[in-house]
Amino acid sequence: MVHGRISRLSVRDVRFPTSLGGHGSDAMHTDPDYSAAYVVIETDSEDGLQGCGITFTLGKGTEVVVCAVNALTHHVLHKDLRDIVGDFRSFYRQLTSDGQLRWIGPEKGVVHLATAAILNAVWDLWAKQEGKPLWKLLVDMDPRMLLSCIDFRYITDVLTEEEAYEILQKGQVGKKEREKQMLTHGYPAYTTSCAWLGYSDTTLKQLCAAALKDGWTRFKVKVGADLQDDIRRCRLIRDMIGPEKILMMDANQRWDVPEAVEWMSKLAEFKPLWIEEPTSPDDILGHATISKALAPLGIGVATGEQCHNRVIFKQLLQADALQFLQIDSCRLGSVNENLSVLLMAKKFGIPVCPHAGGVGLCELVQHLIIFDFISISGSLKNRMCEYVDHLHEHFKYPVIIKQASYMPPKAAGYSTEMKEESVQKHQYPHGEVWKKLLPAQED
Repeated sequence: MVHGRISRLSVRDVRFPTSLGGHGSDAMHTDPDYSAAYVVIETDSEDGLQGCGITFTLGKGTEVVVCAVNALTHHVLHKDLRDIVGDFRSFYRQLTSDGQLRWIGPEKGVVHLATAAILNAVWDLWAKQEGKPLWKLLVDMDPRMLLSCIDFRYITDVLTEEEAYEILQKGQVGKKEREKQMLTHGYPAYTTSCAWLGYSDTTLKQLCAAALKDGWTRFKVKVGADLQDDIRRCRLIRDMIGPEKILMMDANQRWDVPEAVEWMSKLAEFKPLWIEEPTSPDDILGHATISKALAPLGIGVATGEQCHNRVIFKQLLQADALQFLQIDSCRLGSVNENLSVLLMAKKFGIPVCPHAGGVGLCELVQHLIIFDFISISGSLKNRMCEYVDHLHEHFKYPVIIKQASYMPPKAAGYSTEMKEESVQKHQYPHGEVWKKLLPAQED
């Protein structure tokens, strides 16, 4: 049973200098420093448990998210955790509908990222107090209780609460067998670690060979900066993995709509399953145009890692604008909003293939996609979860990958808790790492 009144909320700016090695580089983000606004919630409970939540960022923007977290803190302090989870929909709406902060959203951008960090911490604390990993907390939850966590405002034209209840009720059938399947075999993953745009051919080959040796069968390559370079790199990786293994491509929003169609027509020979973020993440009709144009080539469109909220996802689904839906555990308003998107995807019959990587995104989203399979989708067809082999060592309970699959976490919580020594070492700008780097960068 949840208990305790929230007595403290702290947030820190944690940054890792990944730009120095080209890790995470793509056509739009050439020098990312993988970072996180790291939130810790404490209560007056004698159990001493803390709720830990993060929002992933790429460096300088972290300080802005930290400011937004601090601006939202008054909505959280002194609240009873039992009251929050007992009417989670109202608490969610309180955070997302702040009469003044809403003006610089609403439910999008920096404020929504900050909301996700806070709510991720609340969910982590709830799961810890229940003694369950987050995915298991969700799987075991009564459908009505689960639905009470979701704000259905703005999406009832495509998904009512009663329709969502029917989906969850149908998901009860075979649920125990699917949970056993996850515990035994895990959830299938694909790797993005081999082919960041800033990697040399030598690095790409070495990482790809190592991944193949480790049993990976699904690979993603970054594209979009230079067509001839893309053709060369895609040929290199396709030759290495062979014709039977799955290849995806990711342009990270680089192209205009006609350019995306033309560019992908030239890359179609490498048989990509999808092109991810081919244009602006806000261009719903543009994605629909690209989807229609690429369908004869057998190339799907995937998007969602920078999708603002459930409303944009609703329209992408309505417009037949994507064939693979990519939720993000920090871009949306935490578990609450992701639940609504998982349910809409089920209604539209679109497979969910989450965005991960970054700082802690793999740790977070594994819970959501395992829950989705057990309780909502009931299918692994055309489904896989992204994996990036970076920075897991900084988490108390890092992801476990076996045979290219996510194994369900067993520790209580949302897997968001970072090692304190890592936080202190990488806290910006006074952590040990940045004290060494900043003078050199300033020179």
